[in-house]
Amino acid sequence: MKKLILLVLTTTYIMAGMDGWSQDETEAEKAAKMEKERLCNVYTKKVDTYKKTMRNDELAQATLANYVRLQGKYCEDIQKDQNTSK
Repeated sequence: MKKLILLVLTTTYIMAGMDGWSQDETEAEKAAKMEKERLCNVYTKKVDTYKKTMRNDELAQATLANYVRLQGKYCEDIQKDQNTSK
C-alpha cells in the first residue's frame, strides 16, 4: 500500500513538472527565434552596405557571397518558422 501511494505521488510530481519543462522550451525557442531575426537583419544590412562600398576583386566577391549565404540561412530559418507556426 505504501509503495502504491509513493508511486502515485511520484507520478503526480513528475507530471506536474512536465508543464515547467515545456515552458522552458518555449522560452528557449522564443530566444532562438529572436536571435535568428537579429542575425537576419544584421546580414541584410551588411549585404546592402557592402554592395555599395565593395571593391572590384575576387576577395570582395567572396566576402559578398558569404554575407549573402549567411543572410539566406538566417532569413530562410525565420520564414520556415513562420510557415510552421501558421
